[in-house]
Amino acid sequence: MVQQQISVVTLGVGDLPRSRRFYEDGFGWKPVFESDEILFFQMNGLMLGLWLKDRLAADMQRDADGGSPAIALAHNVACEADVAPLVDRLAVHGGTVLRQPDAPPHGGFRGYVADPDNHVWEIAHNPAWPIDAEGHVTFGT
Repeated sequence: MVQQQISVVTLGVGDLPRSRRFYEDGFGWKPVFESDEILFFQMNGLMLGLWLKDRLAADMQRDADGGSPAIALAHNVACEADVAPLVDRLAVHGGTVLRQPDAPPHGGFRGYVADPDNHVWEIAHNPAWPIDAEGHVTFGT
């Protein structure tokens, strides 16, 4: 049996300085490694990589313009009042607001922002998913 985990999420980006501004200035995250073609951010239990799209595609032996599936990454916050200010901050730092924060029918509060390369982030508060002091989210406790 394979351990149930995600170790690294790597996003292909078109312009590393532009993406760095979104993630570093928008979210306030600091890279733990950087080169001319990749940045890594240490997350709570996994790594987030931003790699130049053409380099990532070459590494995968795939066409860089092969399209992308519908996917959303999520950043959960501790309370509903934290959602809108973070959505606004990300927009100021190069993001595009796709959906203004609101309450979905299933509960909680969320908004959607695309990063400069169109990777979609859901900024959400889900009261049924507590976040511990290290930022780990637990499903429905």
